[in-house]
Amino acid sequence: MDPNKARIFDLHEHQLTHFPQEVALASKEDGNWKSYSTDEFIKLANQLGLGLLNLGLKKGDKVAIVSNNRPEWHIVDLALLQIGITTVPIYSNITSEDYVYILKDSGASLIFVSDEDLNEMMKVAQTMVPTLLHIYSFDQVKDCKNWKELLIGEDFSPVEDLKRTIESRDLATLIYTSGTTGKPKGVMLSHHNLVSNVIDSKERLPCDENGSSLSFLPLCHVLERMVCYLYIYTGVSIYYAESMDTIGDNLKEVKPHVFTAVPRLLEKIYDKILSKGNELKGIKKMLFFWALDLGHKYEIHGKGPWYKLQLAIANKLVFSKWRAALGGRALAVASGSAALQPRLARIFLAAKIPIMEGYGLTETSPVIAVNCEKNDGVRIGTVGRPINNVEVKIAEDGEILVRGPNVMMGYYKKEEATKEVLSEDGWFHTGDI
Repeated sequence: MDPNKARIFDLHEHQLTHFPQEVALASKEDGNWKSYSTDEFIKLANQLGLGLLNLGLKKGDKVAIVSNNRPEWHIVDLALLQIGITTVPIYSNITSEDYVYILKDSGASLIFVSDEDLNEMMKVAQTMVPTLLHIYSFDQVKDCKNWKELLIGEDFSPVEDLKRTIESRDLATLIYTSGTTGKPKGVMLSHHNLVSNVIDSKERLPCDENGSSLSFLPLCHVLERMVCYLYIYTGVSIYYAESMDTIGDNLKEVKPHVFTAVPRLLEKIYDKILSKGNELKGIKKMLFFWALDLGHKYEIHGKGPWYKLQLAIANKLVFSKWRAALGGRALAVASGSAALQPRLARIFLAAKIPIMEGYGLTETSPVIAVNCEKNDGVRIGTVGRPINNVEVKIAEDGEILVRGPNVMMGYYKKEEATKEVLSEDGWFHTGDI
């Protein structure tokens, strides 16, 4: 696939053509996993695209999504992208003032919500946002239209006609960053920004179309969204966790090969393991803390045959239970959004739980660099090597500068703010030292 010409929806077509999946997307409904094949996924998006066009929406419009992670999120996203509508994903836990600001600033004409509570909030916001004409819900909600009402038709030629008019450099999404001060800024990402990041990150993904993933970080965050596009491109099945509270159970059910996490979650997992270790008695407790001590001494390139022998025993007797708690098949756990404590990376790597720390920003679609077990590419306390086609340099004052196809188009309706961070020769000033 040529990243200079591809659009995001070409990733889905790539899956359909090369490795159509029985389980492309799956989530729990009434306690059971309900799955969508690649063919069903794309057909539903085509039907929804027709319904949105029939509703009067047109290429260039903006549509927001406020929802938990679920198949409908990606079905809606695909439907919008195929007909040239810009997706505006929004967190489900922000203030009502921020909802109104983002919906007004983007000019969203329709919003998809997941449930009754969000519908009530959006009905209030709607009274203050003149452009917001429609609200649709994924759940069955009283006094709210259901998204399935928009699924119409079998002749998808209007959708196909629009797909042919969409260029890789066209705006695909507006992602509003919270920022530490002032109002959120809408980061403009093109199809090319995200597709290039998918393709350039592919070699860091250690599984193929036979793999599965568990998705629980919010899809409105650019990392989870791009990684899910990567799963779609490579044919990895995507299972959505029911909630943050059920992650432990869902990991054991799905047994994913890959998933993303944040340091805070990894710290919680470690603390939970530690508390269980403290509850042990006698020889079991002694073995647990012996293994833990070994893990804290772990080095990437080993510490000699005696240490390796002890670690092999610790892995068999103690760490194997840690791996089982994460499903037992993890080939990579991508960690981002904040620095991971080196002691945690050390202990998890010793336990053969491959935590791969990375670095990026919304403005870089997002991945700039990430650790990878291939080519001796893991270093504790670092974010790994930059991915293909992404340049990094350090300014005289220590600021990290980035240039590449993943760098945003700019901030929406904020030319001055864009000029402050994006130089004429394409270097993005991250603000990070």
